[in-house]
Amino acid sequence: MITKITGGKVYDPINRLNGKCLDLWIEGGKIVRVGEAPDLSPDRVIDAGNCIVMAGGIDIHSHIAGGKVNLGRKLRPEDHRKDVVPRSETTRSGVGYSIPSTFVTGYRYAQMGYTTVMEAAMPPLSAKHTHEELHDIPMLDKGAYTLMGNNHFLLSFIQKGDIEKARAFVSWLLKVTRGYTVKIVNPCGVESWKWGKNVHDLDQRAIDYDVTPRKVISSLSRIADDLRLPHSIHLHCNNIGTPGNYEVTIESMKAAGGNRVHITHAQFNSYGGKSWGDIHSKAPEVVDYVNKNPNVTFDIGQIVFGDTTTMTADGPWQYRLHLLSGNKWINADVEMETSAGVVPYTFRKKSLVNAVQWAIGLELILLADDLWRAFMTTDHPNGGPFTFYPQIIKLLMNKAFREEMVSQLPKKVLERINLPQITREFSLFEIAIITRAAPSKLLGLHQKGHLGVGADADIAIYEENPDVEKMFSSVKFLLKDGDLVIENGKILKSVPGRILYVDPGEEGEIENLIRDDFEKFYTLNLENYRVPDNYMERGECVPCG
Repeated sequence: MITKITGGKVYDPINRLNGKCLDLWIEGGKIVRVGEAPDLSPDRVIDAGNCIVMAGGIDIHSHIAGGKVNLGRKLRPEDHRKDVVPRSETTRSGVGYSIPSTFVTGYRYAQMGYTTVMEAAMPPLSAKHTHEELHDIPMLDKGAYTLMGNNHFLLSFIQKGDIEKARAFVSWLLKVTRGYTVKIVNPCGVESWKWGKNVHDLDQRAIDYDVTPRKVISSLSRIADDLRLPHSIHLHCNNIGTPGNYEVTIESMKAAGGNRVHITHAQFNSYGGKSWGDIHSKAPEVVDYVNKNPNVTFDIGQIVFGDTTTMTADGPWQYRLHLLSGNKWINADVEMETSAGVVPYTFRKKSLVNAVQWAIGLELILLADDLWRAFMTTDHPNGGPFTFYPQIIKLLMNKAFREEMVSQLPKKVLERINLPQITREFSLFEIAIITRAAPSKLLGLHQKGHLGVGADADIAIYEENPDVEKMFSSVKFLLKDGDLVIENGKILKSVPGRILYVDPGEEGEIENLIRDDFEKFYTLNLENYRVPDNYMERGECVPCG
């Protein structure tokens, strides 16, 4: 079947199309022609007149599946029980709760024009469960980043200086978990949390290991590049959410040397001050380092005002947030690998601290020189639900809207932030970079994020509207692999997506080397640890290199 999309303004930064009216031709789930094609006869024509045409959106960092998401659902029935939305109802910006079901997650992303989403933290021990949920999410291609920064075996190999065995273990762990890249959360701090402790700088040792966060970052960033993973290490820095933490963030970027490093939800790690009383933005200092170092990328982790559910593998931070907020809390340790914590939280406009946090996220991306290395996220659901993306897009495109929001904040915030002085307004072309083109490049997904010949026919078509928040809240049409799944904002059908993973293929005999310790300390047998082949019936192995 041949589908023709005609009459729309195409925004495709990878192919340098900035609002040009071009026809797109689709066959077999791929784009086969761009422009005139007198030799092709369409079986279906989609009229995209008065519409914006972009590749399907790609979210590089979201928490949508796995153990801690389900802990959040258990902790907060008052949140997710309200997430059932009729299929005929279009999503509006900000509508939706912070921990929706798997099905609602897929439908809401799709209604906003997203077709690929990456789960940002998968404990190896619960990889099977995570993949079961990823399999259950409709409409989206998805993958998961495997948690490694506090893994017993890796810390042991790094302590011994055995980088070869550490590299083999990383390769093996990605293979058996069907993961996409190396995720590091509060390196050494999460391991110390098993004794109720934490680390607070890059040179503080983990309890029971002669290893520091600096060594973990330098070793794993080197290994990720040696294995030629499509995506760099994905780093959640130490001291998240703590005044004065911007210095550790900059040191963490330096610790990677010349290797690739991605700083995730950088807003939570760009604070100046010595206490909550004098917290202020250090976004310019953080972005200045990124601008000068092309090996570094970051996403913002923008907060949005309202109720949400925070959840991270950073157990000590979640406990601290519980003490700060007085809200209920769940802690979970994952044996020899990682931890997790869940705390409900409300970001308030009248809170001076929350107002500073809100401004920092926007400052980070608005000050970035290279938008191919800066990404829009909310660290869903930590900064707020992903359904607020249309509002964030409006904030980036409309300075007057930013000024209106700033006017609603405490007046004292003005002496602590830089946002009012920033005049930059993003164009639709730049929005296409940070939500489509740049994520595809960062993740090595070369058939996604653009509308050139050979690309996956994941296509979002938005009806033009001067109110960009409303425009990006609901697609007029969405095609997934060439299949029309949304028309006039209504979901026509539910389709499955692919599971994206890597297999570096350099594990050697590492499994035999770790077997004795594994059988001694883990509650699972090694043979039951790996994600089996039948879980990957819709899997797609993304090449390394």
